[in-house]
Amino acid sequence: MPKTLMQSVVDQLQKERARLEDELHRVKAALTAFGKVYMQGSRPTTRKKRAISAAGRRRIAAAQRARWAKIRARKK
Repeated sequence: MPKTLMQSVVDQLQKERARLEDELHRVKAALTAFGKVYMQGSRPTTRKKRAISAAGRRRIAAAQRARWAKIRARKK
């Protein structure tokens, strides 16, 4: 029994729907991958900020004051 025009149109529409669903799946996968990279940035893991103790800051400040004192002493 030959296909009628209506049956062939329905078949073509079903094929087109399947193709579009596949294409949408690919676009969704690409957006998901892009979103993960965008949200995480270029580095996959983030580092914890380093904290410096008060004693460490005092040592650094004292060393810097000594450097400046040495520079001022040379100028005089």
